[in-house]
Amino acid sequence: MIGAMRDPASGPVASVPLWQRMLVGKNPKVTLVRALLLGVGCWLVFRHVLLPVRVNGISMEPTLRNGSVNLVNRVPYLWREPRRGEIVAIRTTGTSIMYLKRIIALPGESVEVQRGQVWINGQLLDEPYLREAEPWEIERRTLGPEDYFVMGDNRTMPKELHWGGAIKRSRIVGSTLW
Repeated sequence: MIGAMRDPASGPVASVPLWQRMLVGKNPKVTLVRALLLGVGCWLVFRHVLLPVRVNGISMEPTLRNGSVNLVNRVPYLWREPRRGEIVAIRTTGTSIMYLKRIIALPGESVEVQRGQVWINGQLLDEPYLREAEPWEIERRTLGPEDYFVMGDNRTMPKELHWGGAIKRSRIVGSTLW
């Protein structure tokens, strides 16, 4: 045979059908191991690191739209504390229902809202993410060493329709990715 030279010790060459190569490759065992590793990796990441969250409500508009999906990253707060201006996920009874709010004031600071404007330690807070605000009034209060003050970005609605205020650091799950 011309052109068909092969080593007789290697045995017959098995032909893998095209449909099998397309679905599982030439070696199904390797493909199965890869699929299992990918599945376990995705489960670990989306169960313990990046939590998918669907926005339900308009309290964070226009920053976060009602019905949109976001990811909450749990890793940053393992090494540092939350910062003013970050949008964080706050757990209620677990991580299946969480509120997304913006951090307004940090531990030990005094915060108050006068005619819709936020004052931190007597200084007006610059909030470029707001369109306009209702004339909310929140009395001056000083936060404890583990307290953060959070509010939604949509302050065109009455204050009574919003959830927010002082929360404990232990309730902050992570920060949103976008």
